[in-house]
Amino acid sequence: MTNDLDQMREHMLTAIAASPGLDALEACRVEALGKQGTITALLKTLGKMSPDERQVQGPAIQGLREAVATAIADRKATLERAALDARLASETLDMTLPAEALPAGTIHPVSQVMDELAEIFADLGFAVATGPEIETDWHNFSALNIPETHPARAMHDTFYLQQGIDAKAAGTADEKTTFSLLRTHTSPVQIRTMLSQKPPIRIIAPGRTYRSDSDATHTPMFHQVEGLVIDKGITLGHLKWTLETFVKAFFERDDIVLRMRPSYFPFTEPSVEIDVGYTLVKGKRVIGGAEPDGWLEILGSGMVHRKVIEACGLDPEEWQGFAFGCGIDRLAMLKYGMDDLRAFFDGDIRWLKHYGFSSLDVPTLSAGVGA
Repeated sequence: MTNDLDQMREHMLTAIAASPGLDALEACRVEALGKQGTITALLKTLGKMSPDERQVQGPAIQGLREAVATAIADRKATLERAALDARLASETLDMTLPAEALPAGTIHPVSQVMDELAEIFADLGFAVATGPEIETDWHNFSALNIPETHPARAMHDTFYLQQGIDAKAAGTADEKTTFSLLRTHTSPVQIRTMLSQKPPIRIIAPGRTYRSDSDATHTPMFHQVEGLVIDKGITLGHLKWTLETFVKAFFERDDIVLRMRPSYFPFTEPSVEIDVGYTLVKGKRVIGGAEPDGWLEILGSGMVHRKVIEACGLDPEEWQGFAFGCGIDRLAMLKYGMDDLRAFFDGDIRWLKHYGFSSLDVPTLSAGVGA
């Protein structure tokens, strides 16, 4: 029996090693290990053997089975590797050939406007700053001179995290390190920048923000960009010039007219709302025109409140600055004629194909920041 097994092993291993392809190898496997295979038949005879015979023949038959299975697996790997090498050698891709079609993907209008803003403000000497979207009460409210009783802190307007609520209830919250809410604006980035960098500072802070609101012009998650300048001798005139330059570059028109209205924000004093003039063309509002037919509010701004400067460890007698902020989604709606903010986040491929931008059209001041 042992001699027969040795001869069988030699015969099977020779046939496996000589298999020219995967089909021939599969035939060897079925002949040896299939339901009607030679080794399978030997395994079935173990039940009819005496205990002494089984003790001798069992390990021998199992060893034959393992040797054949291992040889089949090794040969299969060798054949598959050779087939892949042959395929790679025969397939070529000529990178010099012209593309048959342009890429199907498009750039989302929000991403496009963010790139446009970065291009415009980079030309004015501004850097792009970022910060966490999960914020502390202190960075989001207190450092910005927003009092405890301010309506913006209410539960119906702010998404609070249970972790922060529990820490406050237990009296273990650290106002500067306990993350307790989703930021309601990107102003905390201004605070973090003033705490980590020495003036002079010139930054814009684009990013996602969150508020409990939803309709045609509001969504629970939206995008904002805020700007901050901290330096010596900064005045409201610097703010006005910066915003005029930005708005003209963004809408790509020189006949933009801005109007500044007194307003109130806890973190600026004085505070001003900025309106942009529009003209009516075939019943539609078009931004621009030397003699506006009406006004649209586009952003809020003002001189940084001295309490905010003090909260960041700076001397307001030495350092002054201005800040401004507006909705990126709203800027996209005004520039590109979109009516419903909710469609920005529906993920409708038809909407993206209509309003999306080619990935090859990179915003530049020389070629134009818009499409």
